[in-house]
Amino acid sequence: MSLPMPKDDLHPAADDRLIAALDVPNALEGLQLTGRIGDAVSFYKIGLGMLTGGGLALANELKREHGKRIFLDMKLFDISATVEAAVRGLAQFDLDFLTVQGDPAVVAAAKQGASGSDMKILAVTVLTSYDRGDLDDAQYRAGDIADIVLDRAGRAFDAGADGVIASPHEAAAIRALGNSTGKLIVTPGVRPAGADSGDQKRIATPASAIGDGADHIVVGRPIWTAQDPRAAAQAIVAELP
Repeated sequence: MSLPMPKDDLHPAADDRLIAALDVPNALEGLQLTGRIGDAVSFYKIGLGMLTGGGLALANELKREHGKRIFLDMKLFDISATVEAAVRGLAQFDLDFLTVQGDPAVVAAAKQGASGSDMKILAVTVLTSYDRGDLDDAQYRAGDIADIVLDRAGRAFDAGADGVIASPHEAAAIRALGNSTGKLIVTPGVRPAGADSGDQKRIATPASAIGDGADHIVVGRPIWTAQDPRAAAQAIVAELP
C-alpha cells in the first residue's frame, strides 16, 4: 500500500521535536495523510485506535520504507509477565517509543521486555484529558493533579522508565525532579495558538511546552484536520523556540 512521499528541497529537515499523531481509523488513511505531510514531519504517533486497522503494518512501512521515527501509543497495563511478553513482541518492530501505564511494576516489566532493543519505554502519568473531577470519578487519591503527576513520574523514573507522558502544565516541575536527568518528557495536549482544545483539558502552546522542558510535543487534530496538513505542521515547528 505504498504511496509516494513528496520531497521538498526548499525546506530543512523536519524537526523531530514535533510528533504528529495519526489519529485516523486505518493504515491506508494514515499513509495518505503522511503522504500529504511529506518531509514536514519525521516522527509519527500511532495509537490504540488504529491497532485493528493495520497500525503495526503502517508503523513498519513508515519506519522501514520512509525513514520515519515511530511512537506506538498503547498505554499497556496488565500483570508483569503479560506486559513483558507484549513489549518483547513489539520490540521486534524497531519502534522508537512505546507507552505503558506509569505503575512501577508495569514500567519495570516493560523495560525487561524491551531489553536488547533501542525502543524507549515512556510511562503515562495522568491523561491530559483528565481534570480533578475525572480523577475523583476514577477514585484516584485526593490532592492536586500536578502533585499526582510528579509522584507518578518520579516513581516511573525510579522503575527504569526512559521518559514520561505528561501534560505541558507539569513539564517544568518534572524536569526539576532529581531523577529526571537524561529522561524524556513527551507532552500531548499541545495546541497552536488559537486552535480548538477538543477533548484535551490541560493544554499549552508548542513554544511554552518546549520552553518548560518537554523534549517532544504531540499534535494530532490541528494537523490532520487542516486543509493543508503539511503547512499546519510547518507552522507548528515555526512556533518552537
